[in-house]
Amino acid sequence: MKTTVTTAVGEEKWSGSLWGVALRTSLVLIVLCGIAYPLVSTGLAQLIFPNQASGSMLKDSTGKVVGSELIGQSFTDPSFFQGRVSSIDYKAEGSGSNNYAPSNPELLKRVQASIADWQKNNPDVPVSELPMDLITNSGSGLDPHITPESAKAQVPRISKLRGVSADELDRLVERNTEGRDLGVFGEKRVNVLKLNLALSELGKS
Repeated sequence: MKTTVTTAVGEEKWSGSLWGVALRTSLVLIVLCGIAYPLVSTGLAQLIFPNQASGSMLKDSTGKVVGSELIGQSFTDPSFFQGRVSSIDYKAEGSGSNNYAPSNPELLKRVQASIADWQKNNPDVPVSELPMDLITNSGSGLDPHITPESAKAQVPRISKLRGVSADELDRLVERNTEGRDLGVFGEKRVNVLKLNLALSELGKS
């Protein structure tokens, strides 16, 4: 009888000790992984890469934040450079596209509408010279870049609307053209928001 009672008491103490260890371990992990690690990593990111850690935000000449260089946006004013088509209107919380097949009638309808808009707003540039990335959606729908060819194809329209020479706009595009990553990865590209900010400053000079 004494042995049975002793064993039961021992098991109860062991069970209580196990729950105590589990609770202490959980608390330690919550503090380390849920509080300490995020604070340290965020602090280091803000210290080493402050701009990137804050969302790579861009400001205009007055210091006002106008967007992120990582996310495209719509420019309805035809005197600005236009970016790629976005089926989600560049809403970051809804990243993605419809992924239509080439045979999908909805895709054909949208492309035809994009081409019609191009012909209306860019009469000096024939459809045969229309770069494909200006009428196609990116996989995320958030692509902030276009090719240098897509930017230069818009120069005649912007030149007329702003009264700025085409040569000056071509040089502006070239100054804002980013090269391949590490010289070999990806393609040359132009950030549309950065280009339009430079365009706005050009108009003030």
